[in-house]
Amino acid sequence: MKLGLHLGYWQKQPTDRFIELAKTAEALGYDSVFTAEAYGSDCFTPLAAIATHTSKIRLCTGVMQISARTPVCAAMSALTLDHLSNGRLCLGVGVSGPQVVEGWYGQQFKRPLERTREWLDIFQMTLAREQGVEYQGNQYRLPYDGPNSLHLGKPLKSITHPLRKKIPVFLGAEGPKNIALAAERFDGWMPIFVSPYRMDIFKDSLANKPEGFEINAMVNTVVSDNLEEAMFPGKMTMALYLGGMGAKDDNFHKNLMDRMGFGDEAQKVQDLWYANKHEEAIKAVPDALVDEISLLGSRDRIRERLQDWKKSEVTTLMIGHRDNFDLSVETLEVVAEALL
Repeated sequence: MKLGLHLGYWQKQPTDRFIELAKTAEALGYDSVFTAEAYGSDCFTPLAAIATHTSKIRLCTGVMQISARTPVCAAMSALTLDHLSNGRLCLGVGVSGPQVVEGWYGQQFKRPLERTREWLDIFQMTLAREQGVEYQGNQYRLPYDGPNSLHLGKPLKSITHPLRKKIPVFLGAEGPKNIALAAERFDGWMPIFVSPYRMDIFKDSLANKPEGFEINAMVNTVVSDNLEEAMFPGKMTMALYLGGMGAKDDNFHKNLMDRMGFGDEAQKVQDLWYANKHEEAIKAVPDALVDEISLLGSRDRIRERLQDWKKSEVTTLMIGHRDNFDLSVETLEVVAEALL
C-alpha cells in the first residue's frame, strides 16, 4: 500500500503551507500528492508550484472537474505540466454534481456517464497525437458543426509533442455505474468516502478491473488522544456533503451512505441541515461512520487501524484533513512510520 498527501482545494484563503507539506511528504516516502477544485481555486496551478520544489513525488489532480475544461483544454494543461514535472503527472477527474455543473459552469448535467466516456476518448486522442482530433459524439463535436457554425474548423494536432503519449487518468466516482466505468476505461478509481470494512458493496462494480488498477482512497487523518475531538472535522465534512454538496432529492453522497448501511442516519443529517440546524446535523453524523472512513486517534490506534486498511483492496491512502492548515508534519510522519 502506498501513501498520498491530499491537499484538497483552498478554502477562504490559500493553504499557505501546501509546498512545505508536499516537500515533507516526498522526503517521508509518500508516493503522490493530490490537489482538488470545487468552485474557487483550481487544481493545476498548485501542482505546478509543487513541481518546482520536488523531484520524485507523483503530482495528481484529485479531482479535476471535467465540465471546467473541454477535453483538449485539459489535455493541454496535462501535457504542459507533465513536461514541467518530468513525467510525474496523474490526472484524477470527476463529473462533480448538477449544482456545480449547471450553477457554476453553466452547462447541462444530463447523461454524465456518456459525457465522461466521450471526454476520455478525446483527451486520450489529443495526447496520443497520432492524428488530428476529430470526434462526433452526443456531448462533444470536433470540429464543431452545430448551430451557428462557420464550418471552417478542421481536425488539429497539438503543436507541442507530449512527453508521454498516455498519462494515467483516475475517475472520482460514487455511483455503481460510474465506478464500473472507472474499472472499464480508467487507470484507477478515487473514492471520497470508503470503509475498509465495507468494500464488498463495490464488488460488482469493480469485477472487471484490470491488473494494476489503482484505488486511491481519501482518508481524513487526525492524530489525537481525544477521539471525540479527532472525529469532529470528519463529522463537519460529512454533514456538509450530505446537506450542502448536492441536491436534496439527488445527492450522490447520501446515496452512497445508504449503500453503506447508514441511510436513516444520513437522511436525518440532511433534514437537519436543510432546516438550518447545522450544529445538530454535525452531531447527528454517526461516530461509527466517520471512524470507519478515517484514521483517527492516538498513534497506537492509527497503527492498528492501518492494518485493516492494508487488508483491503485500496492501493493508496490519500492522507488529508478537512482544514489543511491543521494538517501537521507529525501526522504525515506518524502514518509514514506505521506504513512505510
